[in-house]
Amino acid sequence: MKLSTGVEWSLHCCVVLSQSDHPVPAGRLAELHGVSKTYLAKHLQALARADLILPAEGRDGGYALTRAPGAITVLDVVQAVDGKEPAFRCTEIRQRGILAAPPEQCVSACGIAKVMAAAEQAWRASLAGVTIADLAATLDINQLKNILAAS
Repeated sequence: MKLSTGVEWSLHCCVVLSQSDHPVPAGRLAELHGVSKTYLAKHLQALARADLILPAEGRDGGYALTRAPGAITVLDVVQAVDGKEPAFRCTEIRQRGILAAPPEQCVSACGIAKVMAAAEQAWRASLAGVTIADLAATLDINQLKNILAAS
């Protein structure tokens, strides 16, 4: 499984937003993490489309979480940024080539498809079991809050 860098950036931004008392501008989020504002903006838009963050209008606009950090999972963020498609897509190769099995032998998933589906299910369950609040609990929140308060 390969996730885009946008997933990492988005998770870090969600953790920051979880600790802020006010919307945080995209430029500030990019500055806090030393990342491209333009590239980050694309991912913030994906989070907004998934209703995980809300853009705030006005002179002091920015982004805020749409719900409590304990109600947003890592899986929510991964799916917002990288999509909901499964990592493995079975193409029924077992029905092609010299080793082709007849269609009547292929009415259920083969062992490869089954093991990949089980791995995908375990991976998604693991990510669904961790929230933004859980991630925030692993950081030095006081330092982050001091930086945000100075913004």
